Amino acid sequence: MTDFSQLLNPEQFAAATAGDGPLLVLAAAGTGKTRTLVHRVAYLIEQGVDPSRILLLTFTNRAAREMQERAQKLCGDAVSSIWSGTFHSVCARLLRRYGGKLGFQPGFQILDEDDQKKLIGEIIKADIPNPKDFPKKELIAKIISESANEGKSVEAIASRWQTKTAGIDPEAIAAIAGKYMARKLELGAMDFDDLLVYGLKLLKTQPGVRELLQEHFQHVLVDEYQDTNGLQAEFTDILAEKWRNIMAVGDDFQCIYTWRGAQIENIMDFPKRWEGCRIVKLERNYRSVPGILDVANVVMKDATGQFEKQLRAFRSPSGDKPWKCTCYDGKAQAQEILRLVREYREMGYRYSDMAVLYRSHFQSIDVQMAFARMHVPHRITSGIGVFEQLHTKDVLAYLRLLVNPRDELSFMRLMGLLPGVGEKSAKKFWDKLGGMFDGRLQSDREALEGLLGAKAKPSWQQISSAFSRAGDHLEREETGKVVEDFCEYFYSGHLHREFEGEEADDRLDDIKELAAQIAASESGLEGFLADVALLTNLDVRRNDPDTDRVTLSTVHQAKGMEWPVVFVPWLSEGMFPSQKAAEEGRMDEERRLFYVAVTRAKDQLHLFSPTIRKTPDGGMFPVNPSMFVTEIPDSLVNRRRLSLSSMEYAGGSGYRGYSRPSRPPAQPQWKTTWRR
Repeated sequence: MTDFSQLLNPEQFAAATAGDGPLLVLAAAGTGKTRTLVHRVAYLIEQGVDPSRILLLTFTNRAAREMQERAQKLCGDAVSSIWSGTFHSVCARLLRRYGGKLGFQPGFQILDEDDQKKLIGEIIKADIPNPKDFPKKELIAKIISESANEGKSVEAIASRWQTKTAGIDPEAIAAIAGKYMARKLELGAMDFDDLLVYGLKLLKTQPGVRELLQEHFQHVLVDEYQDTNGLQAEFTDILAEKWRNIMAVGDDFQCIYTWRGAQIENIMDFPKRWEGCRIVKLERNYRSVPGILDVANVVMKDATGQFEKQLRAFRSPSGDKPWKCTCYDGKAQAQEILRLVREYREMGYRYSDMAVLYRSHFQSIDVQMAFARMHVPHRITSGIGVFEQLHTKDVLAYLRLLVNPRDELSFMRLMGLLPGVGEKSAKKFWDKLGGMFDGRLQSDREALEGLLGAKAKPSWQQISSAFSRAGDHLEREETGKVVEDFCEYFYSGHLHREFEGEEADDRLDDIKELAAQIAASESGLEGFLADVALLTNLDVRRNDPDTDRVTLSTVHQAKGMEWPVVFVPWLSEGMFPSQKAAEEGRMDEERRLFYVAVTRAKDQLHLFSPTIRKTPDGGMFPVNPSMFVTEIPDSLVNRRRLSLSSMEYAGGSGYRGYSRPSRPPAQPQWKTTWRR
């Protein structure tokens, strides 16, 4: 028999070897959650529990595989019969076996996201007279998904979206959703949300199946419980009803996906739903040095509606306290991050030991440009590089055509944005215009309009209005306003027709930041476009995740990961926390998001607060430090105020208040570990 007390700390041991009954394990960041779950499985098997009667539910296939592999090292091949997998995969397995009770054949098809959108698109095309005036299939799919996961009608969800996106007709969308449902039944198919919906329906409407499964699953273990939605929580509650051996492992401090359907109430109310529930807190952190944990504890000290937890350090004090850095603007911030990356690299850290974590993707543009210019290898996990995004390419095509009327590729791309204009038509227009189009000339704009069909003319007239003003803006060196006009007259509406409201707004944020970059460029619009061409040609292709690279990621994407060195930029009001979250009263989740960012760091943490934000028209305005930063006592951080503007950085000026960062620890603890 294994002596688990020698393998686990006291809290992990208490959770892994707990007796029967409901158990809530509050596993704070870096406290060995996976280790505890794996040893719980091993303990149950050693106690004589049949592995096939253990159900282990996770949120990713990777997590399921990792736990299975680690449990196998402890228990051998016995673990192969455990029911282990994501909620979706376990529901699919049950429906393959018992779905006949609901009218499904065992070989039913599972639609992936592309299949789902294609099917919805076909229905829209067949049923809607003017599909281009109807919400896009991506938005319809999202509304249908939210309806399924929240257990609300499609009309109710669509009505909620009316406040975000123009052109929403709840009844029309409900009709499309009904036909989509009917089409799936015809095909004998389910989408991913159906797996959860029908998996739960199987338990609720088929008493024989429910009782059989309740009897079979003697122990139900759930990972990342704070991320469960209503369907998932009810599914596990029903399965565990007979034996009452449910172990929920999670951290309310890390519930950051409510926008994706996660319900923090599931973990907060778990003890109320399960009478006699025992609570074990894992607070001993193995990831971070004490100074980082001191900051993390302060972050959540005054959070409302939480289970009280206090991270305690396992690692001995070493290195610096976290750095709180006040800098001039986004460019100065990027230059400082670049300099520190090089500094740490010289000291022995690898590029892959460092990460830049930001609240929103557009906040990475300065850093992407700084890294690309200086050939710092990096990978972007929060999306593709800013200059490879479709909306950025669209705007750049407009700008390139402005400065080079003979740019055929940019003309072709711009024409592709017009309704009813394909590649052949665009090529024909270009040839008839003589292989040149100067949008600043009224004669050229009118000549092109004369070639267009009735469908394309309204959109072209909007673009033409932007072109008509562009010449004056360029003469006055108001380059940011060129982009602003393009968006105001045409592209903002285009994005909102193509994408759901929130995604369209996110893309517009990217473009606003791009416009601010152009407005602040010393080399003007032509010089900026030349820089972009050089950056994309040299660097975008080098985004291989298997090589030594700095990680650029949103905090949401970084959950579950860790790095020795973490930089968190744009900790300024309106940026982190985001303006939208503040307006919608979602500050608790923003606080949890900041906590996740802080607790990704193992050795070094740098928090940046620029004091100036640039605007697309070339102006600027002051911003205050984020409330999350100002709440951190000065005694817990090293403070640094960089008086340099981005211009002074370029001139190689000295630095104030800076001391060389500490070298990495001598022991190999600092090497990157992706998941504990």
